[in-house]
Amino acid sequence: MWKTLHQLAAPPRLYQICGRLVPWLAAAGIIALATGWVRGFGFAPADYQQGEGYRIMYLHVPAAIWSMGIYAAMAVAAFTGLVWQMKMASLAVAAMAPVGAVYTFIALVTGAAWGKPMWGTWWVWDARLTSELVLLFLYAGVIALWHAFDDRRMAGRAAGILVLVGVVNLPVIHYSVEWWNTLHQGSTRMQQSIDPAMRSPLRWAIAGYLLLFMTLALMRMRNLILLMEKRRPWVSELIQKRGHR
Repeated sequence: MWKTLHQLAAPPRLYQICGRLVPWLAAAGIIALATGWVRGFGFAPADYQQGEGYRIMYLHVPAAIWSMGIYAAMAVAAFTGLVWQMKMASLAVAAMAPVGAVYTFIALVTGAAWGKPMWGTWWVWDARLTSELVLLFLYAGVIALWHAFDDRRMAGRAAGILVLVGVVNLPVIHYSVEWWNTLHQGSTRMQQSIDPAMRSPLRWAIAGYLLLFMTLALMRMRNLILLMEKRRPWVSELIQKRGHR
């Protein structure tokens, strides 16, 4: 198993695999997002309490879910890179971080827009909101550490350590609405209390955000592999092949 994993993680092989997956993931992501957003914004019924304003849920909830999910994936990659010294795992952390930061920013902005009519203010230092803001700072810190060192091994190690330290923030975000008396509503859990006409588009949007993340992360992974391996013969051969097309 480990031999196969190391073979798949070889830069030339991983670059090739990412290239094959990107078009399929991108197409599936576009279909999922289009399905979710068209049905959610165009055909789902209005909410009996929030009216039409609840529809921002189709932007906010998937971004909030995957802002945490991406960080968890980064933590797994960081642990793998630190313990087993796998360069591609550390590279995966760097590939995922910008997408996670954007998702977290989207979650904060759409959450503020959703909260304004509900709470009467754009922002409160609520446990959920504050811990989500901390998550954005963690993403920014990981990105900054990755670019702070010329030595990629040192950069990957520093970024990985910060990722693992920041993992403690994830349960705080997830359980904050249960541990403390907060203004933020409870988690949206596909529960039966949500009208199926609203729940189904949300599931499509959540799947679409995941596929979009995978597409963007793999595209960035390919670029990072080329930068790291730019002096390798296989990269020179790849450039020559593209130049002859």
